[in-house]
Amino acid sequence: MKERFLAYIQYEKRYSTHTVTAYRNDLTQFFDHIHLQYDTSDIREVNHLMIRSWFVHLMEHEILARSVNRKLSTLKSFYKFLIREGELAENPMRKITPPKTSKRLPVFVEKDKMDILLDKIEFGEGYAGIRDKTILEMFYSTGMRLSELVNVKESDIDFHNHTIKVLGKRNKERLIPFSDRFESLLKSYMEEKRFVFGENVSLFLTDKGRIAYAKMIYLIVCRYLGHVTTLGKKSPHVLRHTFATLMLNNGAELNAVKELLGHANLSATQIYTHNTIEKLKRVYNQAHPKA
Repeated sequence: MKERFLAYIQYEKRYSTHTVTAYRNDLTQFFDHIHLQYDTSDIREVNHLMIRSWFVHLMEHEILARSVNRKLSTLKSFYKFLIREGELAENPMRKITPPKTSKRLPVFVEKDKMDILLDKIEFGEGYAGIRDKTILEMFYSTGMRLSELVNVKESDIDFHNHTIKVLGKRNKERLIPFSDRFESLLKSYMEEKRFVFGENVSLFLTDKGRIAYAKMIYLIVCRYLGHVTTLGKKSPHVLRHTFATLMLNNGAELNAVKELLGHANLSATQIYTHNTIEKLKRVYNQAHPKA
């Protein structure tokens, strides 16, 4: 049943390879625990007390509540599949209460620091320098995910309409607009790339002309963010958070930011409003005479 479920989420639900792998690992850990503690591998014999013992076991081993909830979400999807397939009559997950998680505000880089990074930091001469700057500017200008940026091809860029086509989660396409400023940088980069390496359908390449990969781009972003911020977390996703937070701080509608980010649900976008509210509180405390 596990393999049938994994095939279902991969081919029918069209989950990403990364998500399918995570689900597989979660289910393997769960069944290993059930077999070890209760000497059974039959899903029909598993009840809510056995499931609860698993997540208690996880938390006793200092697994964060957020990670435990993600694993429980895997089980929830798995049991819904079993019910739908007629393999079970009752869903034991209904009796499971997930552990509470503390709300973490998205980490982002302030606008003035991003201005310093993109306008004053030296990226160096030649292909690598302009490539690195274009990568950082693309994250900051579009809010796209690392996996989306890695897969952008030259044919995905529409200079006439100022849009980039990206393939997001669950293979959903969306168009992201970009500015005149970024258009100028992007054209300069593409000219340099063709001069050094000739024609290549992929937008970003390594120093040796091979297709760029996620780890390389991740390290580029971390290195340059280290010049302007002391944030403990530095990653492409921080630039995605930065894009969303600054958009909302400057008056963008929540639904518009949701579409730009490619979120399936508005709740995923609402986490950025907390940063906006915190900014308003600071302004209030600084400006109001009774604050």
